[in-house]
Amino acid sequence: MPAIKNIIFDLGGVIMNIDFKKTEKAFADLGFTDFSQYMTQHHITPLFSAYETGEINDADFIKVIQQLASGPLTSEQIIQAWNALLLDFPLERIALLERLRQRYRIFLLSNTNALHYAAFQQTLHALTGKLLEDIFEKAYFSHAVKWRKPQKEIYQLVLDENNLNAVETLFIDDTAANFSGAEEVGIQTFHLQTPMTMLDIPLFQNL
Repeated sequence: MPAIKNIIFDLGGVIMNIDFKKTEKAFADLGFTDFSQYMTQHHITPLFSAYETGEINDADFIKVIQQLASGPLTSEQIIQAWNALLLDFPLERIALLERLRQRYRIFLLSNTNALHYAAFQQTLHALTGKLLEDIFEKAYFSHAVKWRKPQKEIYQLVLDENNLNAVETLFIDDTAANFSGAEEVGIQTFHLQTPMTMLDIPLFQNL
């Protein structure tokens, strides 16, 4: 394969630590005990897919959750529970990205939504004084571009907008189900599996 010149990173589970169980528990503590049937890391219902592709806004999303829950929930309760899965940005990963940017063109591609976007950007800015757009050449978020992984269109968008050669491009994600669209457009892939972190990726050694 040709040498890698461009790297596309997933966000949650690769750069930022996340734990879907924390959101599931937070909703359970509010009386929403069957939340996992609607969303896990590897399963997403049409409601959450629509939210992650910007088809519904925050207010509509919150309203649907209120309707699904077994008891009354305030908007603030829902937002706090929804964001509970978002953990921390280890500084050594941010430092690695800064080094990688000296050698590669680096991009971000995340399935996310407006509420999570606001929360993780706030967390990163409090830690580093930066936003994700300051670290990457360009950052792509599903709710903004109206596609989500593994749809091939979202990968093609990154290639086309940045004039990238697919075979010289590597996509890194912790969810293997996201690779089908990337591979369909010719992008190389790397599955980051626990307990490995991005610091353990062979390509990044000796930087």
